[in-house]
Amino acid sequence: MIRIQYIFKFTAAAACLTLASCVELEQTPLSSLPPETYFDTETQLQTYVNNLYAPRTGDNAFSQSFDVHTNWSYGVYGADGNSDNMASNTVNDIYVPENYRVPQTGGDWTFAQIYRCNYFFKYVLPKYEENAIQGADASVKHLIGEVYFLRAHEYFRRLQLLGDFPIITDCLEDNMEVLMENSKRRPRTDVAHFILEDLDRAISLMNDGVAKTRISKKAALLLKSRVALLEGTWEKYFKGTAFVPNGSGWPGAAQNPGYQFPKGSIEAEIAFFLDEAMKAAKEVADATQLTANNGILPQSSSDPENLYLKMYGDPNLSGYDEVILWKEYSRALGVTHNICAAATAGCYKTGLTRGYVDNFLMADGTPIYAATGGSYKGDDSLNAVKENRDGRLQLFLKAPGEKNWYLDGAVPDRCYNPVEQAPDVVLGDVEKGYNTGYTIRKGYNPTFEQMNYNGGAATGSIVFRAAEAYLNYIEACYEKNGSLDNDAKSYWVALRNRANATTTISWGDIEANTINKTDMARETLDDWGAYSAGSVLSDKILYNIRRERRMELMAEGLRLADLKRWRALDQLTTEPYQMQGCKFWGASFHTYTFSESGVSKTGKPYEHQAYFEQAVSAKSKGDYLLPYSKKDSDPAANGLRWKMAHYLSPIAVDHLLIASPDGKNAGASAIYQNPYWPLQPEGVAAQ
Repeated sequence: MIRIQYIFKFTAAAACLTLASCVELEQTPLSSLPPETYFDTETQLQTYVNNLYAPRTGDNAFSQSFDVHTNWSYGVYGADGNSDNMASNTVNDIYVPENYRVPQTGGDWTFAQIYRCNYFFKYVLPKYEENAIQGADASVKHLIGEVYFLRAHEYFRRLQLLGDFPIITDCLEDNMEVLMENSKRRPRTDVAHFILEDLDRAISLMNDGVAKTRISKKAALLLKSRVALLEGTWEKYFKGTAFVPNGSGWPGAAQNPGYQFPKGSIEAEIAFFLDEAMKAAKEVADATQLTANNGILPQSSSDPENLYLKMYGDPNLSGYDEVILWKEYSRALGVTHNICAAATAGCYKTGLTRGYVDNFLMADGTPIYAATGGSYKGDDSLNAVKENRDGRLQLFLKAPGEKNWYLDGAVPDRCYNPVEQAPDVVLGDVEKGYNTGYTIRKGYNPTFEQMNYNGGAATGSIVFRAAEAYLNYIEACYEKNGSLDNDAKSYWVALRNRANATTTISWGDIEANTINKTDMARETLDDWGAYSAGSVLSDKILYNIRRERRMELMAEGLRLADLKRWRALDQLTTEPYQMQGCKFWGASFHTYTFSESGVSKTGKPYEHQAYFEQAVSAKSKGDYLLPYSKKDSDPAANGLRWKMAHYLSPIAVDHLLIASPDGKNAGASAIYQNPYWPLQPEGVAAQ
């Protein structure tokens, strides 16, 4: 399972790609037992694989392989603070071009996890082929499949961050010529094919008869659908640019003269990847039920439990069919987090944006600007903005008066607000203060056990859940075929019905209320996903597929990857975007009670303007909070900006120099820099 102890200490090993990556490669297990004699039993294999899940000690260990909760943050649920969905306490440098620079060292060019996997294959595969490993054959095969998955997962990280990347399957000898040659980047299309091949091997070797805290066949299928969808849409929207092979200005052209796509053309590649995404996603979706949502936010011990809400803050996620892979935490082992406490306050000053909240539909599926009969109550207060809205917004967005603690007995020490108050946007405390005013409760667990210890919560962290497979199929189907088949429609209906538990939604309702009533001119105000390549989408079905994904995957860390693969950030190169929070300065906003200079005061924010303006954006800037423009000197005071180079990370200069013939000329390196990034340290993107 994922709750793993650090079994053995790695010692120095042969240099593998030290030329191309200045990373620690001390991987030989148990110096007293050479690998030729070590990988002889199923138990020994599992020990090594366990350490691939968590190659470092500490409660942050599992995040080496997967994105999961870590302590003293809002964990996975705060990861979308780098997008238009959520705003963090500080703006990400990718939206401040003068601050996003080429590093001298480090960066995303690393092979440590890849090497660990290759080391395993070097010694295990020959022994397996010779039937020389003791243990149950199915278990041994599954362990080998897990390592194929882990290598694929790590390569997928590199693909997303860097695009073109070396494909290394061996532990290379410490020879400059060999290392230099293998440092050369392979076109991203080839890398994506390699990832799918590794996942196909994993799928063929693994099964689903394991604990959900271990990688399974279903997890490999879901990852395959994610990889294939990303590459298919990336190549579609970046076709002809420097970000795909053979595009104009592609930096890999010199090293790959006359490059031929494996499928013959980029159009064929796009179709291939989208088809693979559909097939893998369908296997998962058809075999996995969504967790039921009864629409109830429990407010007393007698209220029925809502499993959909509980799924995001349950200590044991094994019983949820929708959950495919999760990390287990344990207070006894000291592997814990502070998510449950954070969800009773300001979520470590990470909040939803106004654009995201406004993008959520009404409960009947209509956009807020098309709502009829006065069903949309406006945004003068947090309570009003939730009324009659999509069930996901009603359930997860917090509003004053809602109880965070409703059980008997003393209030837990780390239940910061037993009853939710008007958001304390003045408080500077990162643990308890609020940012945008729109704050969510994902990760919430209303029990004494999970909220009475500082950093001591032990609720599970979801890595993969099946709803993504539903969404991946819908999008891949439409992107490939230009229409939705019956499976895609049924998945969409299932997601919408789960969201709106008290109303039955049909495909006809989605067409009539959502698609037909969408006004793209209005959507561009709230959603970066309304764009691709700097132009507003004209296809309302495609846009609403993206919207459904946005609503369902709230605060799960996938938004920036989606925006990048859709090429949905170009518009920020010419039109800075001012991120907004809730409507704070309006005359109808919530009443506050506070103490100023020892004097107790009560009133609306606009009635005490001087007090509130010390911590939030000035009333003169508008009624809505501006989380990144509290002061004119803030880095993003004039809006979030973008450069094309930011779609990929820059490669640190030291890696370029190490792979150059004389160690001094980065321009002669075997490794080429990513599009529009300079070769000098601290350099900013050219465009």
